[in-house]
Amino acid sequence: MDAAGEAPVGTGPGEESPEMDLSHRFSKRELTLLYEEVLYTILYRLGKPEHNHVGDAEELYAYVQKAFGMDPEEHSVIMQQVKELESPIFCLKATVKEAKGILGKDVSGFSDPYCLLGIESKSQELAHLENKKRQKAVVKDLIPEDQIHRTQVINQTLSPVWDETFILEFEDVETASFHLDMWDSDVVESVRHKLGELTDLHGLKRIFKDARKDKGQDDFLGNVVLRLKDLHCWDDQWHLLEPRTETYPNRGQCHLQFLLTHKKAPQGSHSLDTALALPLSTERTTMSSRTQPSYTVHRHLLQQLVSYEILQHQAGSTAWDGELSKHAITVLYLHATQKDLSDFHQVMAQWLAYSKLYQSLEFNSSCLLHQITSIEYQWVQERLRPEQKAELAESFQSLLTYGISLIRRYRIIFPLSVPRSTDRLQSLLRVLVQMCKMKAFRELCTLSLDLPEMVSEALKSGTTEWFHMKKQHLKPMMKSMEENGKALAKLLVEVIGDLQQCNKIWNKFFISTLKLNVFSIAYLELESLVAEHVQEQLSEIDSSMSKPTAESLFQLYMSLQELYRMKDFLPNRDRPLALSDFHQWFKEAVPQWLQKAYTIALERTQRAVQMDQLMPFGEHNKHSTSTVDLSTCYAQIVKTWQQLNWPDPEEAFMIMVKLVEDMCKIAMMYCRLVKTRAEELSLREQNEGDAANRLCIVVNNIKQLRLLILKLPSQLDWAHLEQRTGAVINPEQIQHTLHNQLDSTISCLDHEIRDVVQALAVKLEGGIARHIQELSASHDTQEPEDSIMPLMKFLESELQYLNEHLVQENFKSLLGLLWHHTLDVLSAAAQQQVPSAQRYKKLHCALKSLELCFYAEGCGLPLETLHTAAFLSLETHLALCSATSRKLIQKYFSNRIQQQARGSLLPPNAR
Repeated sequence: MDAAGEAPVGTGPGEESPEMDLSHRFSKRELTLLYEEVLYTILYRLGKPEHNHVGDAEELYAYVQKAFGMDPEEHSVIMQQVKELESPIFCLKATVKEAKGILGKDVSGFSDPYCLLGIESKSQELAHLENKKRQKAVVKDLIPEDQIHRTQVINQTLSPVWDETFILEFEDVETASFHLDMWDSDVVESVRHKLGELTDLHGLKRIFKDARKDKGQDDFLGNVVLRLKDLHCWDDQWHLLEPRTETYPNRGQCHLQFLLTHKKAPQGSHSLDTALALPLSTERTTMSSRTQPSYTVHRHLLQQLVSYEILQHQAGSTAWDGELSKHAITVLYLHATQKDLSDFHQVMAQWLAYSKLYQSLEFNSSCLLHQITSIEYQWVQERLRPEQKAELAESFQSLLTYGISLIRRYRIIFPLSVPRSTDRLQSLLRVLVQMCKMKAFRELCTLSLDLPEMVSEALKSGTTEWFHMKKQHLKPMMKSMEENGKALAKLLVEVIGDLQQCNKIWNKFFISTLKLNVFSIAYLELESLVAEHVQEQLSEIDSSMSKPTAESLFQLYMSLQELYRMKDFLPNRDRPLALSDFHQWFKEAVPQWLQKAYTIALERTQRAVQMDQLMPFGEHNKHSTSTVDLSTCYAQIVKTWQQLNWPDPEEAFMIMVKLVEDMCKIAMMYCRLVKTRAEELSLREQNEGDAANRLCIVVNNIKQLRLLILKLPSQLDWAHLEQRTGAVINPEQIQHTLHNQLDSTISCLDHEIRDVVQALAVKLEGGIARHIQELSASHDTQEPEDSIMPLMKFLESELQYLNEHLVQENFKSLLGLLWHHTLDVLSAAAQQQVPSAQRYKKLHCALKSLELCFYAEGCGLPLETLHTAAFLSLETHLALCSATSRKLIQKYFSNRIQQQARGSLLPPNAR
């Protein structure tokens, strides 16, 4: 339902408010009298139909019968009564506007034209003869002298302008004709005077011609003869002046304006112009015409027909756009012309009718703009009688009051869920703005308040009404703290949604038309109302609240925070907001919020580890699924901190300490759980290779956890927190409570990583020791290169897998442990050997091959890490033990030569 269809607040369904204007509804008697008027109008219609009008009378009768809701019997009875009424006196309201190109009859070449006009009423027989002689007869020969009208004489011109109006009565439009003769007025002048005006030879001929005719005889300039049945009800055009003879056939044109109407009643002492401006009742014998002013009757007729048109559109599920059907246009046009209503009074009747109907029926208010514009254009206050001024002023005030009431309830009257609601509200605003700018409004409604001020007050009161309505609607059945919290959160959702609509949608319409910021008005009202209501509801909360209550309060806190942030859209703010310290209302709930965030993260982490099979969850991933859940838990805790956005810096620091402590606890718990999970799975399957694989995943997971912990200062924006707390907390305290706690957790994680890598290394050390023992025990006849092949294949297989499944840092840590273990095993094997150069040679070959394996062309351990003191000592020992005597002698002398060479380079005093 549109604006007009909404019942006022406090009115029940099917009830009518006593303030509702029902002036468009008529009693049965009023409707009958109005129906009599419209039947009389159709019965005695005049003029040829316009191209967009209905010409068939029966079609018009059928239309008005539906529009007035008359059954056939009622129509027949009233129609018979109308036929028994006295018929009206038909009139032709003829206005002789001007002429151009007429003949010059005087010596000067000009004429002194005037017109004679009247109505010739012929019998039916003569009307069909159309005798040429009668057509060329002049007015004074065809029309009785007392029915002939004469214009003024316009001296010395060929383009006279009269603009004179005459009322010509006639009885039968079918047989009556309009006649107009144009003459050159001839005033007796002396020949000497005429010779003084002589300008050319033609002027001399005129003098001789004048001398032959009777003194004082006027010259015929042309005539216009029109059958009334050929005229439209309103006709305005140029007509050719016809000659009586073939001499001078081109005699110029005359501009005539016609209105076929019914004769008006005597107007007392009123002049013709005043009578036209103040239409009263005519001599029509209908009751309405005898008892009411013409424009009042016309307005009532308009109201009835427009009501019908609107209801027809509603029945067809389409909105009325202000366009009337051709039937309604025809009836209204006929009535206005028969009543001789001026354009101004027609527009005034339309305004009075439409402005009343808008207050009770559904249609777009833009239909009122045409009447506003027309009244403004034609406004002359003196043309209205006091009662008409009062009626017009009342219509302005009534529409203004009603429009303001709609604006006050615009959320309900123009809901965004209904198509074109924004267009309808914008149209209403424009109508009110244009109406209040009218000269007529300013002169008649001098006590009206400023429109923007009225609308601003309406928006404030309407916002308050809307809030209390929503609050009442969301009021919980059970008045527990938990239910109150939920209800408050829902109310805040409604408030925030409304303000978002104000800011994004409604604001542009109010700003463009009234320069009013509707968001600012609504926000300041709602912010204050919300603060008062929430404080009242939260006055009883304490630290012993239940978990559901705390959860509902957190949602409320988030909504209040969002509402408070919307203050940034205010163009200016000259007073503190009621929500400035709203966070203080929730201090008792903060510990429970933090505990809930910790509990949720803890339980999710535990479930994630229990479900983890410690297998890579992606093709290129070296972590298992539990790290994803762990990352999500940390992200949620970070989000909780961001959501809280606690304004008080000292309290915010304490909240941060609690959050960091909780996340560190979760990290250490995860390390314990994931190692335990790896042991459980290994014991269940008893597969040494799978056990090593799981340890790879465990160490990678802990490494990933370490990265998550290191990101916390950035994610929690410690730098900003330090800035905020600079005035209340020493930097040393922040270092001690936050950074040291984080560093301690990182150290613990590093220790956990080392332990797992050590356990992984232990699982591989046995295989390395076994292969070295087999190598040293192999037969001396076997070549060293062949004997070390099993060891190298074992390492290649194991290290390739570990390289693929360990992050690089952990892999290198493992290589370091294995390298030291390998050197220890080789050293032990070298000490246990019986004197055999071949066996030492095998061990030496194994050492050099292992060096290359662990170096891995620069991808493994660096040479400085490989070449430890133990490695260099073992390498020298094995090289000596595996060498032949000849090679030892060569090496001995080679070393002596090198020493001597170095000594010769020294100065004498240093040798």
